[in-house]
Amino acid sequence: MYAPAGVRTSSDLPIADTMKAWVLGGPDELLTTRKPVPVPKRAEVLVRIDAVAICATDLEILHYGSPAKVQGGLPFNKNFTFGHEYMGTVAALGPGVDEFRIGERVTVEVHAGCGQCKRCRQGMYTACLNYGLNYGEVDKGHRANGFTSDGGFAEYAVNNINTLIRVPDEMSDEEATLVVTAGTSMYGLTELGGLIAGESVVVLGPGPIGLLAVGVAKALGANPVILTGTRDNRLEIGRELGADRVVNVRNEDAVAVVREMTGGIGADYVIECAGTPDAINEAGRMVNRGGKICLAAFPHDPVLVDLANLVRNNVYVYGIRGEGRSATHRAMAFMASKRFDARRIHTHSFALDDLPTALRYAKDRVEDAIKVVVKARGADALREAAE
Repeated sequence: MYAPAGVRTSSDLPIADTMKAWVLGGPDELLTTRKPVPVPKRAEVLVRIDAVAICATDLEILHYGSPAKVQGGLPFNKNFTFGHEYMGTVAALGPGVDEFRIGERVTVEVHAGCGQCKRCRQGMYTACLNYGLNYGEVDKGHRANGFTSDGGFAEYAVNNINTLIRVPDEMSDEEATLVVTAGTSMYGLTELGGLIAGESVVVLGPGPIGLLAVGVAKALGANPVILTGTRDNRLEIGRELGADRVVNVRNEDAVAVVREMTGGIGADYVIECAGTPDAINEAGRMVNRGGKICLAAFPHDPVLVDLANLVRNNVYVYGIRGEGRSATHRAMAFMASKRFDARRIHTHSFALDDLPTALRYAKDRVEDAIKVVVKARGADALREAAE
């Protein structure tokens, strides 16, 4: 049985020496294997993974490799396990850890910065300057689980204590996996303005981050909140999450609607979650002079931007990476107090053994899948969750 030196375990949560894990082979190739259960170091815990949500970035990693960076390069054929939006149960404590107890339910942030570079000292650990330098003879301490170090499509993972958020007893495993998504939306709004009450916000794109950005913005007091997209059923979910106006861009001119609803001057903040070629220019036509644009999507190809429009109108543009500045903690506080219902974006669940099917549902939007969750404890747990 699992009993590393200096690591505290409990007979209530027995741990085997090896675990089932999914790893990347070549591009679009998933393989199952068994790995040694990882060992937490100082300021780390071992998390038994109970559920993992699939992110669009997981699909990027599966196909392109980037933005994962393992051993200085693409993650293929390196026994690498991806998946980063997971929650679970504290199963073992590294040396000196007394901040958490074995048996506590936690959800996780992706990133643990090195703690020593300029950006980490500023609290910008998702922009750690030592990103990916975790292998070979150089280990600066940065971790981005599912990107530079093993992630959640397995039975266990190691997490720094700074990345853990306790899960309330009444919150389901599935909902807890959505905290990272809500935290990313929260991070965007934090960087744009922090205090949003009374400000107008437009969200472009009703994907998971966009939909929860609506919920977060409304919870922060934004008014009005406008959501644009092309799928009526997703726009309706946005309305349920608090959007004051939804715009199907196939039927209406979104820029004209925004201008009309803001007295002709445009919105204070625009959050771009669509990633389409003209989205940033559309955002530039919606935002008011001196307003702010948050770029949360990853376009596949370089985008032609009307910089003159942004410069003439003193528009501020922010890119965000992940769920920085402890935004997940604030998002959890909102979710736990029912300020918005993140469960509205969870559409499908599968067992860990069915990961390829789950990924296909997410990629191809089968049955209009929005957020697909994998139950890492197998079919029995999946049936219990359904009941």
